[in-house]
Amino acid sequence: MKPNLVYVFADQWRAQATGCTGDPNAKTPHVDALAGESLNFTHAVSGCPVCSPYRGSLLTGQYWLTHGVFLNDVCLGNEATSFAEALNEDGYDTAYIGKWHLDGHGRSSFIPRERRQGFQLWRVLECTHDYNDSLYYGDDPTPLRWEGYDAIAQTREAERYLREHKGEKPFALFLSWGPPHDPYLTAPQEYRDLFDPEKLVLRPNVPKEMEAEARKMLAGYYAHCAALDACVGDLLKTLGDLGQADNTLFIFTSDHGDMLYSHGEKNKQRPYDESIRVPFLLRFPSRLGGTGKELKTLLNTPDILPTVLGLLGINPPDTAEGIDFSSELLAGREPVVDAALYACPAPFGQWTRNQGGRECRGIRTLRHTYIRDLNGPWLLFDNETDPYQMDNLCGKEEVQELQARLDQLLATKLAERDDRFLPAADYIAKWNYTVDENGTVPYSR
Repeated sequence: MKPNLVYVFADQWRAQATGCTGDPNAKTPHVDALAGESLNFTHAVSGCPVCSPYRGSLLTGQYWLTHGVFLNDVCLGNEATSFAEALNEDGYDTAYIGKWHLDGHGRSSFIPRERRQGFQLWRVLECTHDYNDSLYYGDDPTPLRWEGYDAIAQTREAERYLREHKGEKPFALFLSWGPPHDPYLTAPQEYRDLFDPEKLVLRPNVPKEMEAEARKMLAGYYAHCAALDACVGDLLKTLGDLGQADNTLFIFTSDHGDMLYSHGEKNKQRPYDESIRVPFLLRFPSRLGGTGKELKTLLNTPDILPTVLGLLGINPPDTAEGIDFSSELLAGREPVVDAALYACPAPFGQWTRNQGGRECRGIRTLRHTYIRDLNGPWLLFDNETDPYQMDNLCGKEEVQELQARLDQLLATKLAERDDRFLPAADYIAKWNYTVDENGTVPYSR
């Protein structure tokens, strides 16, 4: 019997914000329990840490300058074989529920079937962060409305899909939540009541002058996470009740992290760990056993499609560029990668040039983060001795040899991807995108 797939991902949930990673503030008992039954990729990376670029790479297994979605609010083309198309071809029923953010035709617009990348069941809106008044579409252009807090309603719809799925075909369900992305203070009150801003423990890299605002927003952020954690528990219980838990590959992850005032920064796109590192828990009892094993493999976003398809026994499409780690995982080995590539081909949104945004490329190794911008080396952190990345070693005499090695490794990674590290304007022109003075693609609600 073919295994099923449930792929659950939040928007802007950073790797550090769970109890199982030692966050003293997080209340995530279901995610923590899941980690104890999963392969826990403790160094998973979102290589282009923005909503649409992540989704483009997730669904194609390609890097951002291949599929061309390196900005938000542009449309992913159909040139690559998508995740859903590969699953459909192998006999799966496919479903997508929640946030899409890959259509580029308006954030509240109906998305026709030909732009759904092969997904069959469809309960989707392009993008909204109004979590308590959220629309979606099915197969026709009549807007529907999620009842209450949309992530909970979407989870209920996902549970309904699991319960009502009939027939001999296996299912592949993708559930994409909007929270804990800001606005932070909009989670259900029962979860907001769990967090007192004054009692939160801040990361040491939050500037003193931002502590009050950080506490307020973090309380709301953790409330969103707590609500989603309960949803994870509900999904796992439903799979168990249906007798499908052992034969289902269940993944919990996020598209990218959130700075939340670390280094005085907000949101994502930045090359710091709060932005680029994400949770990635992979539970697959029938093929991987009970696990509860931590892996340091530098899993990057393009690696997800080939690895997941491989675990399901499906050959990844030729258009995918990521690494297929499935054979090593099935053999009980920890895959080893020397570095994960990071890129900001074009700063936009909340990281415009007047806010410090810059074109940059970099690598995250197990120990180091090394970043270049167009002017040369910019950041170098020893993440072992400096886990909060507060001491930039770039250009210091004592690390000259190390910096040279990392620079060469970055050059090798860029050459492998045929990434010439050009100014943003070159890529925007190549893909014929229209942007405003801040480099952002204008969009309609």
